[in-house]
Amino acid sequence: MLAHHHQQQPLKLQALGRGRCSSHYSRARSFSCRRSSSILAASSQAASASEKSADSKNTSSKKEYLTPYSSFADQNQVTCVLGSQWGDEGKGKLVDVLAQTYDVVCRCQGGANAGHTIYDDDGKKFALHLVPSGILNQNAMNVIGNGVVVHLPSLFKELDTLAEQGVPYEGRLLLSDRAHLLFTLHMVMDGAGEEKRGGDQIGTTRRGIGPAYSAKTSRSGLRVCDLLSGDKEAFVSRYMRLVEDAEKRFPDAVDVDAMKADVDTYLDLIPRVQEIVADTVTYVNDAYDSGKRILLEGANATLLDIDFGTYPYVTSSNPSLGGMCTGLGLAPSKASQCVVGVVKAYLTRVGAGPFPTELDGEIADFLREKGGEYGTTTGRPRRIGWLDVVALRYTVQINGFTELNVTKLDVLDECEEVKICTGYRLKGEETGTFPASATDLELCEPVYESMPGWNTDTTKCKSYDDLPAEARAYIERMEELSGCSVRWIGVGPGRDAMVWKN
Repeated sequence: MLAHHHQQQPLKLQALGRGRCSSHYSRARSFSCRRSSSILAASSQAASASEKSADSKNTSSKKEYLTPYSSFADQNQVTCVLGSQWGDEGKGKLVDVLAQTYDVVCRCQGGANAGHTIYDDDGKKFALHLVPSGILNQNAMNVIGNGVVVHLPSLFKELDTLAEQGVPYEGRLLLSDRAHLLFTLHMVMDGAGEEKRGGDQIGTTRRGIGPAYSAKTSRSGLRVCDLLSGDKEAFVSRYMRLVEDAEKRFPDAVDVDAMKADVDTYLDLIPRVQEIVADTVTYVNDAYDSGKRILLEGANATLLDIDFGTYPYVTSSNPSLGGMCTGLGLAPSKASQCVVGVVKAYLTRVGAGPFPTELDGEIADFLREKGGEYGTTTGRPRRIGWLDVVALRYTVQINGFTELNVTKLDVLDECEEVKICTGYRLKGEETGTFPASATDLELCEPVYESMPGWNTDTTKCKSYDDLPAEARAYIERMEELSGCSVRWIGVGPGRDAMVWKN
């Protein structure tokens, strides 16, 4: 794909219901509302006790790198962290660090197709898919909002793995009673649908995300509240209707007996679900009203948005700012106070779809290996390209980013030259706008601006002034072209490998 671009850009290297739950669930739902309020009260008491304990200790024992993040949290009650590209920008790291100073951390959309890799202070690696990145903060409440599609077996497997790694979740995770359930059936449909496309595959993760959202929008899906309704017979009946419809579409792929067994797995998980379910809409808004600091964690990224991305090579939800509101039940006036766009210093993409700045050969291989560019969820090698500011300006417009977090600047340390795509050449005309048509984007040739590399190790840099002059020039040119200021610059995987620009 786009081979004519690659040859022109050599780079030298140095080295359920329709609107309401069943009547059986009404009592459970009122319990869920009361439980949300009691959880908020309990978490407030725990936080207060933790603060008193912390105050009694020598302040020098506090992690020094968290000090500016604490000040940031004090100034921004609600912060939203979103991907500005095609995902894999490194959102989890910023969310993880910010989560050390926020009270509530929320996932709002997507499913287990998202993968965030985070590290604790000892450098221990954690791969998260459904669990919010705030899980490493023992004082934070983590919320899986109504906009997430949840495969319960995967969720509990992830939680059990975290517990084995020394990260307990009891009392620190809430699952929305309005969240839609994702079944093995959806995964089978996802894979069968991709195979049916032949050579025109989208490149999904085959985790069932698209079919689960399709069931949601066709009003035939099942939600957490349906599982807990107390009417197992009705739940199974509605589930089997999904199986029957899927068998008609994919008769060679859907094993009805196996799908029947899958629903039993969900029924067996009811006791575990009851431990974490809550009316998260009430919980989050009560938390806001009580002054709690709330962090919203976007999954996937804006260029994969079902409305604004490179359709049809997109995900099935809205990973832009609007999806944070609808996927959590938090009003736009609250969710848009501080919106951080995470942008990788270069560009990557997983799966099919147009990618104007895509590279191949030596430079792509080098950046892929140095940056560890393999999918957290799938392990697939990521496609590599230069930074595309046309696309970045577009996502700044959509989300109203108030600041940017540039990640993986250190991956470019050994490049003698770095490039920024400042425009496209489409059908003989130069344009600075991002086209709606994936076909047109496929035809776009990037217009590059070249800048000198810095040939210097940035991983030891602690302040913006520590960065090489060429690296600072690259950051400042990014700001100028995108129209958005940069606050943080990642120079390594660790929590403290973040340079503040202020």
